[in-house]
Amino acid sequence: MTPDEVAPILAAIESGRPAREFESQTLEFKEERAISGETERDLADAAICFANGSGGMLVVGVSDRLTGAEAFVGTTLEPDALRQVIHSLTRPHLLVTVTAISHRGKQLLLVAVPEGVEVHADTKGRAYRRIGDQCQPMTPAEASRLRDDRMGFDWSGQPSTKRPSDVSPAVMATLRSTLAGLPDDRRTHADRSNLDLLRLLGLVEGPRLNRAGEVLLLPVEGTGDRVVYQFRPTPGGEPTGAERLAGPLLTTLLRIMEVVRARLNSAPLTLPDGQQIQLQDFPELAVREAIVNGVIHRDYRLPDPVAIEHSPSVLRITSPGPLVSGVTKENILTHPPKPRNRTLANAARILGFAEEYGRGIDRMYVSMMRAGRELPIIDADPDQVAVRLVGGSPNTRIARYVAGLPTVERDDTDALLTLYQLCADRTVSAESIAAVLQRSPSEAETILARLAVDPPAMVEAARGGRRVRGSLLYKLSSKALAALGPAVSYRTRGGQEAERKVIAHVAEYGKVTNRTIQNMFDLTVQSANAVLDDLIRRGILVKTSTHQRGPGVEYGPGPTFPRPKRAVRHQVSEARPTLWDEK
Repeated sequence: MTPDEVAPILAAIESGRPAREFESQTLEFKEERAISGETERDLADAAICFANGSGGMLVVGVSDRLTGAEAFVGTTLEPDALRQVIHSLTRPHLLVTVTAISHRGKQLLLVAVPEGVEVHADTKGRAYRRIGDQCQPMTPAEASRLRDDRMGFDWSGQPSTKRPSDVSPAVMATLRSTLAGLPDDRRTHADRSNLDLLRLLGLVEGPRLNRAGEVLLLPVEGTGDRVVYQFRPTPGGEPTGAERLAGPLLTTLLRIMEVVRARLNSAPLTLPDGQQIQLQDFPELAVREAIVNGVIHRDYRLPDPVAIEHSPSVLRITSPGPLVSGVTKENILTHPPKPRNRTLANAARILGFAEEYGRGIDRMYVSMMRAGRELPIIDADPDQVAVRLVGGSPNTRIARYVAGLPTVERDDTDALLTLYQLCADRTVSAESIAAVLQRSPSEAETILARLAVDPPAMVEAARGGRRVRGSLLYKLSSKALAALGPAVSYRTRGGQEAERKVIAHVAEYGKVTNRTIQNMFDLTVQSANAVLDDLIRRGILVKTSTHQRGPGVEYGPGPTFPRPKRAVRHQVSEARPTLWDEK
């Protein structure tokens, strides 16, 4: 969070939205307390929360209880003094950047808190961290795990008590066959000796296996399970298939993929060029990435198994342990690679289970969008991470459109996320889509500009090069709109009904204005403009007044405005459905 990103939020608060609506994993608003010293301690605790997460911004002098101009209550705290107080009240000492700004005649302080290198606590040794928009105390176990993450400790690379000779011949044979089945030079390693092969995979430390080797090649000791799988005909129904897998992770991964693959359904989709592709209810690549991420990056210090719940409409993979320090739901697509179990992840990559670092989540998103599916849903808390893939009927319009894009865009997460967002919103700007892309507004602006070039010509500047707070507005190109049809939510039957009402109004009164559309449908100025833009683009309306700007500009019938039809007796015809009526 930067000062530039805070500015539009302050403007939104001034317009009437409450500050608490914008508080998040990386942003919090604070106001001074009545008792001297309490404000500084409160801000120090909030800074500790951010430092023990991925960093964040404290805005001092804004009330989260008031709205409009009254929310800006200001602060009398001095930037240098506050920076020194936070430094003195934290252990190890925390360095923050404090910037004073003026808004509505009030002084506000922007306190930028960096992600900590260590685990920070108050002077009594109490550590906190940010969960959503709340500051929560950390348990000793959570603080220890965070410290390990921050120091780059690799649990899977530590030596175990097991030896290479403890690995069964059957598991070694499976290891060799897995390598032999790969499509590149890695398959040549299948002929190595047992010890050389284990060394290649990084699974030995001296005469012993490391923990990665133990997890990958040996069964669970005791009564625990590595993975628990359940299949239900409906998400809330009784399980009709279940497996508890306690064997080596190598054989467990192969088995679980076989079980899930056997229950995947697919339907053919014919492309405009006659080529036919198969749309699975859960794309196999997304399934593999979700499962592999769940078992490779879990916290193996926790006893719980990875849980896989499978139904035709939902596939949920729940993995013990939180996301690695610094990684959140809001940055998981763009955060630099940071595997929790680095040695285990490297072995999984060599064996072909996982791709290169940092690409698994991207591939999961891309494969779901290419199949016209909903985006993956990631839920994360201090105890576990869950990934949900939603099946059901695919959006074939999106799948067909994406299949026709150039290869570069078809495999690009940013391009497909932009497409999905514009299927829901008429226009986007760099600022509005930055959070969706998990990038800065300047990066988002570059992405939007690239997508406007032919090919792919997916987007185009909104009519007149309209801007919002300096950012150019983009919409789907006319070519993309035509290809996507009813996949665009604002062109559904609800949108068709709105169009009919506007046409009926113009037919009766001869004109319509932005203000009239606002009143008819309870829309904002921008949303009413989007309705007018669509009707003008299709020639249904044209500007008829001499005024060029403002909500009072009048629009009348255009060249494609529907004309009254003369009644014809004794003739029955079937009305051809419009694009919006297509299924």
